[in-house]
Amino acid sequence: MSSSDNPDTVTDRGLFGSSSSKKDEDKKKEEDKEDGGGGFIDKVKDFIHDIGEKIEEAVGFGKPSADVSGIHVPHIGLHRADLVIDVLIKNPNPVPIPLVDIDYLIDSDGRKLVAGLIPDAGTIHAHGEETVKIPISISFDDIKDTYGDIKPGSIIPYLVRVVLLVDVPVFGRIKIPLQKDGKIPVPYKPDVDVDKIKFHHFSFEETTATIHLSLENKNDFDLGLNLLQYEMWLGDDSVVNAELTDSTKIDKQGITKMQIPFKFRPKDLGSAVWDMIRGRGTGYTIKGKIDVDTPFGNMKLPIDKVGGTTKLKKDDDDDDDEE
Repeated sequence: MSSSDNPDTVTDRGLFGSSSSKKDEDKKKEEDKEDGGGGFIDKVKDFIHDIGEKIEEAVGFGKPSADVSGIHVPHIGLHRADLVIDVLIKNPNPVPIPLVDIDYLIDSDGRKLVAGLIPDAGTIHAHGEETVKIPISISFDDIKDTYGDIKPGSIIPYLVRVVLLVDVPVFGRIKIPLQKDGKIPVPYKPDVDVDKIKFHHFSFEETTATIHLSLENKNDFDLGLNLLQYEMWLGDDSVVNAELTDSTKIDKQGITKMQIPFKFRPKDLGSAVWDMIRGRGTGYTIKGKIDVDTPFGNMKLPIDKVGGTTKLKKDDDDDDDEE
């Protein structure tokens, strides 16, 4: 009997063949494990590699820092002050970070002067630093209306509080609080008076005279006068429209005397001027502005005086005579 007719032999072959195949597969798995093939070890290695990259990335990130590097006052006047707050932000991270919000508040001894929110304030470059400018306007009219103890002409302390909201990878959204203090004036417009108008030469065609002015500084800080622009009326007649550029200092809570020459044509003017020439007092009006330097920056302040009274003085009159 041939071997092919023996079922046991066939069975044995089949069993042996099956046993031999399983051994080969087990051997291949062992070899795969040893050779680092695409099996379980590969997955473990990939997982460890990914974790390592994440750890390296996490170690490379840090929280940004910020500081109020300066406060500028580009404009200050009788009714408002414009401030620009410079905030220097440093980003140590390898990617840009968005500046989500800027929240700011300015107070004076616990009294809120102004507050606001600036959304979507920009992006800070990777491994870089940037100065973010925060423009703020303070209304002096609102301050005086709200707080009766804040008087015109005074200098008040202030505290700027800024909170930056930034979005940093790994850390998420974080807040960076900042603050800086300073002082700001609440300006008071100078008071102007005509002490007298002194007559030098008279004719119907042209008369020369000098206006003696007093400028009173009611502020708690000095004013460095650079420019005086004004127009003056005697009664209803405009007699002079001039500009004075002589520099002078007006001390805080002080009075400065000024002499301003001018010319006018009496024949073109009304009865108020003739009353003044005849030695009678006449009403006058002055309106204009002054350009001054202060410890807080340049200011342009209005001047006005309505309904004052003055007399014409002759050259031989004493300059110290009052109206």
